[in-house]
Amino acid sequence: MSPFWQGSLAGSRGSFGLWARPFLKIVGLGVGSLLALSCLAPAFAHHAFGGEIPQVWWQGFLSGLAHPLIGLDHLAFIVAIGLISAGQNWRYGIPLGFVLAALGGTALHIAGIDLGLTELGIAASVVIFGLLLVQTRQVQGWVLLLFGSLAGLFHGYAYAEVIIGAGLMPLLSYLIGFTITQYGIALVSLLGAEFWGSRFPGLRRWAGWGITLVGSVFLTLAVVG
Repeated sequence: MSPFWQGSLAGSRGSFGLWARPFLKIVGLGVGSLLALSCLAPAFAHHAFGGEIPQVWWQGFLSGLAHPLIGLDHLAFIVAIGLISAGQNWRYGIPLGFVLAALGGTALHIAGIDLGLTELGIAASVVIFGLLLVQTRQVQGWVLLLFGSLAGLFHGYAYAEVIIGAGLMPLLSYLIGFTITQYGIALVSLLGAEFWGSRFPGLRRWAGWGITLVGSVFLTLAVVG
């Protein structure tokens, strides 16, 4: 286990100090807001242009940038894979594997290959990685890379839904856009975890429970729907 993840929230109140408590309240509020939004997400347009197919390259690029942010299930997983990569020897390669696999999943959808159970697979990936964040034992990097890449296929397959039928330039710019967004968010999460982890032991577990709850909402919707 990496040193900056050692300890627990209960045993580190003294190190937090009074100034840390407002921060934890903000984290709790953020998790609650994310859960509330996740319940409303199916009613929102899952696309930066309200479901319209991008016609020009800049529309494709903006749509790609926005898509991982509009889909809260996607966003939760990207944050999770960034957090769980912190401290790993392959910490930059693990989210990169997810991003590249997402491109592969998009290609499968465009090629007309049915991946099957996409929404279920996406929701399950969020739950699994949330639970991995909760546990104290560190998972080996190659395992995270393997399962992160597998999850990337499902996420990328879903990303393709809004670009089917677009021309070559909007398609390529869309792929660039969502790749930038995904890897950028993962890196911010990773670096944030490495910086704040030593200052707030137990924060990773809090984030893990929040992500697990978000994934559980989407998993329930996928099963019921």
